[in-house]
Amino acid sequence: MSPETSSQPEQVQSAPAHRALRLAALAIVIVATTVVIVGITTRKIADAHLREWTDKQAVPVVSVIAPDTRSNRSTLDVPGRLEAYSQAQIYSRVSGYIKSWKADIGSPVKAGDLLAEIDAPDLDQQIMQAHANVASATANANLSNATLQRGQSLSQSGSVSKQELDQRAADFANKSGLVRSAQANLDMLRVLEKYKSLAAPFDGLITARTTDVGALISAGGNGLPLFVVSDTAKLRVYVNVPQNYVPSIKVGTKAQITVPEYQGRSFTATVESSARAVDIASGTTRMQLLVDNAGGELMTGGFANVRLDLPQPEDAISVPASALIFDQQGMRVATVGSDNRVVIKPITIARDLGRIVEIATGLEASDRVVESPPDGIAHGDLVRLTGSPGNVSAPGTAASKPVANKPPG
Repeated sequence: MSPETSSQPEQVQSAPAHRALRLAALAIVIVATTVVIVGITTRKIADAHLREWTDKQAVPVVSVIAPDTRSNRSTLDVPGRLEAYSQAQIYSRVSGYIKSWKADIGSPVKAGDLLAEIDAPDLDQQIMQAHANVASATANANLSNATLQRGQSLSQSGSVSKQELDQRAADFANKSGLVRSAQANLDMLRVLEKYKSLAAPFDGLITARTTDVGALISAGGNGLPLFVVSDTAKLRVYVNVPQNYVPSIKVGTKAQITVPEYQGRSFTATVESSARAVDIASGTTRMQLLVDNAGGELMTGGFANVRLDLPQPEDAISVPASALIFDQQGMRVATVGSDNRVVIKPITIARDLGRIVEIATGLEASDRVVESPPDGIAHGDLVRLTGSPGNVSAPGTAASKPVANKPPG
């Protein structure tokens, strides 16, 4: 066999092997290319998702509410002090000693009831002396009158001169004046004598007694009163109302009063009068309320919490106080338009009710108000509403646990 004949089978056997190698290499290249293409595509998709997530997280998420158009009932709570409707401090008009007293603290009394009797020996002596002065002055006046009468009868015969007759008339007039003076002094002492008995000036309650039997007392209002009589059937309640609430509280406004000794119970009172003046030190106006106390449950001088009903408008637009923005441009609120962009609106407040604020101007009932505007929010900013679509989870995180406002790690 020749060499050419023997090499032909070897070439025939090597050709399929080379073809297989080429196919395998081609497959490897295709697989590698596919892996590269898939990796690049996946990376681009991930980058696109990341950019989309980043862009969405850069837009602030806000919660919006519709303004409340219902009327808000409001009250004003202020401290008050209970006082008797009428109160009389009883002093003595005469000096002496307490002979006896008839009413103690807490005793109800009627007008004219005897409270105490005073033993006034000095006054008794003065009355006796006044009686003697009246008698002496009367006797002198009678003598002077008799002398005048005799002179008038003798003047016709010329026995008494005209001058002497005038002197006798003047003396009688002087003595008559002394009688009237002595009588007036006696009458004054008799009036004072009536004050030896102290009586209640009106129906009420004895709320203080500062004397006892045998106590030395002086005439006048020096020192403590002997008795204090208080009319407790009705009580006055005095409160100091802040200036900005005064126009809203008219005479006749109803109020509820609570006191510490009656937990869970209230008493109805009515505004009776206003000082109509502002105290410079406190910036408040003093008002007087009237409360019925026919049952005697409330005590004079006690502390009370007074809740005044403020008038309420029929229609009102109110928002939470957290929606207000305070800055150098004044008071404003942030609203969201139909294009999800912020619209800042200046407002004025009608009433501040604490957590709720009634708006006077600047806001419509159809506005979407940002409940708690974030810092730095500005007019025209794009925002996303809470619960709106588009809250994309960051790549590499579970879809069930999105991390809002946090860049992917």
